[in-house]
Amino acid sequence: MEKKRILIVDDEEDILELLSYNLRKEGYDVTAVTTGEEALDLAQRNPPDLLLLDLMLPGIDGLDVCRELKSSERTRSIPIIMVTAKGEEADIVAGLELGADDYVTKPFSPRVLLARARTVLRRKRREVQPGLDIVKIHDITIDPTRHEVLVRGEKVEFTATEFGILNFLARRPGWVFTRTQIIDSVKGDDYPVTDRSVDVQVVSLRRKLGDSGSVIETVRGVGYRFSE
Repeated sequence: MEKKRILIVDDEEDILELLSYNLRKEGYDVTAVTTGEEALDLAQRNPPDLLLLDLMLPGIDGLDVCRELKSSERTRSIPIIMVTAKGEEADIVAGLELGADDYVTKPFSPRVLLARARTVLRRKRREVQPGLDIVKIHDITIDPTRHEVLVRGEKVEFTATEFGILNFLARRPGWVFTRTQIIDSVKGDDYPVTDRSVDVQVVSLRRKLGDSGSVIETVRGVGYRFSE
């Protein structure tokens, strides 16, 4: 099987060495650069399977790199894991809304980052445009064609907006979404969907899901995800 190619962008040489060593040990083909300009050039010439992107870079910073890549037809499908310093919640939210797939905060465990990388690469391999197929996850079954949700075999009624949020999150387990991303995906017609109302909808979803409500996890300062 062809090695997956990972491009690392970080201006700290010790982090580049640490990540490169651990990723190569896992069998990945790794390229490491220290600037956003180099990353953009390499990604355009030979798009990698995954980009590990530090947000604090000299010159073009990580958010601008992310914005450039996601605005280009050739590079927009490259999965991106952001590497951030603690306390950069605003940057994490901005990166996710630009299209980044996940994030880790410094200092981080190489094992955690490797696990995140494997998860994102698996998502890319199996990702298809969400259609009308039935989703079965945990003890929840979602049937979009019937607009029906079964929890442990029992039918549970949801509003159109609640159903839309549940269906959106459940099709992407483990992905973290901001409230704005959830709004854009749902745009409920039975309820005015705003940042605050997303929180209200999630509270209602958890209540109706009962003991299964914990599958919708809050990511503090960012948004929500459906547990894997």
